[in-house]
Amino acid sequence: MPLIWKIAIGFALGIVAGAVLKDKAQVLAPIGKIFITLLKMLIVPLVFSSLVVGTASLGDPRKLGRIGAKTIVLYLVTTAVAIVIGLVLGNILQPGSGMALSVDTSGFKAPVPPSIVDVLLGIFPDNIAKSLTEANMLQIIVFALFFGVSAVLAGEKGKPVIALMDSVAEAMYKLTGIVMAFAPYGVFALIATTVAKYGLSVLAPFAKVILAVYLGCFLHALLVYSGLIMLVVKKSPLWYFSGVRESTLTAFVTRSSSATLPVTMRVAQENLGVSEGIASFVLPLGATINMDGTALYQGVCALFIAQAYGIPLSMGAQASIILTATLASIGTAGVPGAGLIMLTLVLTAVGLPVEGVALVAGIDAVLDMARTAINVTGDSCVAAVVAKTEGELRDVERSL
Repeated sequence: MPLIWKIAIGFALGIVAGAVLKDKAQVLAPIGKIFITLLKMLIVPLVFSSLVVGTASLGDPRKLGRIGAKTIVLYLVTTAVAIVIGLVLGNILQPGSGMALSVDTSGFKAPVPPSIVDVLLGIFPDNIAKSLTEANMLQIIVFALFFGVSAVLAGEKGKPVIALMDSVAEAMYKLTGIVMAFAPYGVFALIATTVAKYGLSVLAPFAKVILAVYLGCFLHALLVYSGLIMLVVKKSPLWYFSGVRESTLTAFVTRSSSATLPVTMRVAQENLGVSEGIASFVLPLGATINMDGTALYQGVCALFIAQAYGIPLSMGAQASIILTATLASIGTAGVPGAGLIMLTLVLTAVGLPVEGVALVAGIDAVLDMARTAINVTGDSCVAAVVAKTEGELRDVERSL
């Protein structure tokens, strides 16, 4: 049986187990935590080794710059479009209209967003060993890029380093396969405990918000990703979505782009035909800075909070949301709780009360599933598009 079907079965059984067992389902929590821990175990060595190899394989620094520019532009454009979709749905569905606030937000303390200077300084590592142990992904990415380029410039003496990193990366790919064999059980436990903890009662008062976010994510995938795959990659959207379904489902369950990265890299190369060099460069960057789903969530939640407090938002204010959330998607990369910090920045930019973040805190886990899934799906789409434009997308025939 293909792994994706095993994961799907674990997902379905987890929903049933959570609904039936209720509080008793928490006994399964350690299994889910072990699965998440194993995925996180892979991240740092996999990202570092594969990014060094990917950078070195690109060879020409000009090619590296060209691919980097394409990647960042695509990530920013798709993020901006996602926010627009979120705002449109927020205006149409009016999720907070007429809402009688029953949530006490007086004790809520909004997270403090970092300054622009701190963000810029935080990108560059002063101690790479510290960056590696703390899993600071932006700093690891920057060092790996410099290290890969330096290995190429070192000529013959740099080749053993590249070969070593290549061996490490290959070993990590194999280890990813071993960890994913445990995925059906991890998914079962994670979903069971989530359903048991939140149940259906918590969803009722915020049904419109949840509907708007999930519908927005679906439309974004249908319009933006399908469009890019058809127009640039010249493939069917069904071919694409069937190829990335394993990473999308893993992201939905784990709610972590970084934890899903090993799976994303494997399916991009094996199922989509993205070259190792492109995948090793584009995907770690995407897992860190690409936040399409999170940005869409910002648009919906900003309007929800404004409507809940009875504060009208002009078109100018909504345009400010698009700009702020797009830039914040990079500015808050690698910061713990990036979703809430992004929302705080957006609310501050348009003069909305930051205490409104507390309104969606209770259903954040439910929303986080959808936005993380779309974040990861977008990473693979951009990788396929960049690979196609660089002539590094091999033809992979698969049964849908």
